[in-house]
Amino acid sequence: MIRSLVVTGLLCGIAAAVTPAAAQDLGRQIARAPDGEVRVAFAARPGVYGDGRNVIAWDCGTGRCRQVQGNYSDDWDNDWRSSCDSGPVRVVLAVRGGTVTRAKVHVGGRWPAAAAGVTDLGTVSTQVATAYLLGLAGTATGEVGSAAVFAATLADSVTVWPDLLRLARSPQVVEHTRRSAVFWLGQAAGEAATRGLADLVDDSTGSREVRNAAVFALSQRPRDEGVPALIRVVRTNRDPDVRRKALFWLGQSGDPRALALFEELLIK
Repeated sequence: MIRSLVVTGLLCGIAAAVTPAAAQDLGRQIARAPDGEVRVAFAARPGVYGDGRNVIAWDCGTGRCRQVQGNYSDDWDNDWRSSCDSGPVRVVLAVRGGTVTRAKVHVGGRWPAAAAGVTDLGTVSTQVATAYLLGLAGTATGEVGSAAVFAATLADSVTVWPDLLRLARSPQVVEHTRRSAVFWLGQAAGEAATRGLADLVDDSTGSREVRNAAVFALSQRPRDEGVPALIRVVRTNRDPDVRRKALFWLGQSGDPRALALFEELLIK
């Protein structure tokens, strides 16, 4: 028993170091899979539900559910059985020549028996899954990166917003993925992420599309976070297009502080 406890403690101590290696191993398994589809599943965070097909809801239990219908889980296969479950997250990757060419995300449901051309890697830890997915997002083209970012935000017991910020700031990441990282950053993170979004808006070296996406993400934050940040954008940002976007979203908020700003600007 003592030896068992010692071994367990050592394993816990090196878990952080093992995760990147485990993620690399998962990546190798996916790259070496025969051409076809690769299945991976992992635990969903609390408040995430799905019908196993094309409806995913998150932030349930906080007075509302936000839903995604069809964005990342379209009908390019028919291997689902409908249900309404709190997990797991199920990711299907289309692999051709060792490269992921397409990705889709579902929550809940169940897999049917694997047919020819399907490689099922089973359930992996959320740490390993998110490390792999965020790595994929950093290098993928097209919509694969966006789907990988979305899947990572659904994982249980993993903090992904620092990685989302890195993706959003990296000029090496494709624009579509960067905008997706900004959007989900605004949806999933708290005050620390709001500060990061404000930094993205102020980053004159970044593309205007990414800065505008950060403005939109700020508009989706709770009012006590988003409205003051948007007001600061209007007052201090040098890009007139970014300021116009911030004013638009302030106008949608109906917040008294936004109205006071409009009055101030109009009477100048």
